[in-house]
Amino acid sequence: MSMTTAILVVNCGSSSLKFAVFGMGDGPNRQWWGAASGIGTEQGQLRVMDAGGQVLASSDVRLEDHAAAIARLDETLRQQGEGLNLVGIGHRVVHGGPDCDCSQRVDDTLLRRLETLIPLAPLHLPHNLAGIAAMRTHFPDVPQLACFDTAFHHGLPKVAQHTGLPREFEAQGVRRYGFHGLSYEFIVEDLVRRHGPDSLRERMIVAHLGNGASMAAIRGGHSVETTMGFSALGGMPMGTRSGDLDPGILLYLAGQRGLDPHTLQALLYRRSGLLGLSGVSADMRELLAHRNDAPEAAQAIDFFCHRARHFIGALSAALGGLDRLVFTGGIGANAPSVRAQICDGLAYLGITLDDRRNHEPGPLISTAEGPVQVEAVTTDEELMIARHVQRTLAHSKEVAS
Repeated sequence: MSMTTAILVVNCGSSSLKFAVFGMGDGPNRQWWGAASGIGTEQGQLRVMDAGGQVLASSDVRLEDHAAAIARLDETLRQQGEGLNLVGIGHRVVHGGPDCDCSQRVDDTLLRRLETLIPLAPLHLPHNLAGIAAMRTHFPDVPQLACFDTAFHHGLPKVAQHTGLPREFEAQGVRRYGFHGLSYEFIVEDLVRRHGPDSLRERMIVAHLGNGASMAAIRGGHSVETTMGFSALGGMPMGTRSGDLDPGILLYLAGQRGLDPHTLQALLYRRSGLLGLSGVSADMRELLAHRNDAPEAAQAIDFFCHRARHFIGALSAALGGLDRLVFTGGIGANAPSVRAQICDGLAYLGITLDDRRNHEPGPLISTAEGPVQVEAVTTDEELMIARHVQRTLAHSKEVAS
């Protein structure tokens, strides 16, 4: 049997593990993918699908922690991936810190540095590191690569990195970083693939709208401003995260209402955003289904769209104008009514949607003759990670030779 050279991509969340296997050829191509959900609960599940979404395996299983989930993934790889030659593993890592501007090979030095960054991303990095540790146990001879969601924004102009706090805090790592970088990087590469390298001259805003949401102003293929800053809490309201808040609210909640840091963290990350405002759901699909019979659901949608318009205006100011707006993420790519509501009232920027195009497969959803091209594009962070792994492996071979 011929062996298929492959890359495994892993994304560890708080209670989930998403994965994808890519064959290597002219470019990484997805072979199969899946997720382990309910990690740490009694209702764990492991599902594996082929590239077309056909279910290959599904089982209910208790997954005590990420190590247990990866042990089951190891079994699945050996069962489903007969003839698979795994040559690299790529991890989505939410934070690379102030010194990170590219994906990096996993070694003990990198892991020690990432452990010092846990206070900067306390709800994400521990799970990312747990996934890396478990993979090193099960696949000790396979090189691993950490791909950082902050790396795309590493070159933010200095003025966009500041927070307004005294300078000594910035020396301690308290600054604006930006996130969703793997998604933005994919969109930029996809733009060049579809429209050629001259498209990089455009002033572009990418709106990554999903359970996590942010926007970035991009010029020359580089981030010049973004809505998320120090943490994955800032900017847009999200599924369960608050987005931007007047810091005086936190002082009030701590000083007058007695909320301790642990309670505040749970409030801001788990109980706010669309869920908190609607009282119905964190899922935009459910809110859209109930917007006519639940006023709170409609209000949550209105707030989300209002803030999106606000940030599009702000980012276009940072760019000095706008040539292209790209919607992506679960909401941005799949919710035409939300896109329409966000764009309503942005004609002053040159944004005019075409209703027919907006409800059909994209990418173009604006009027063709408009000064701003508006697109809806499905991002692929897993593919972006696989590309990083493939490029790193190729570079390693070049260096070795």
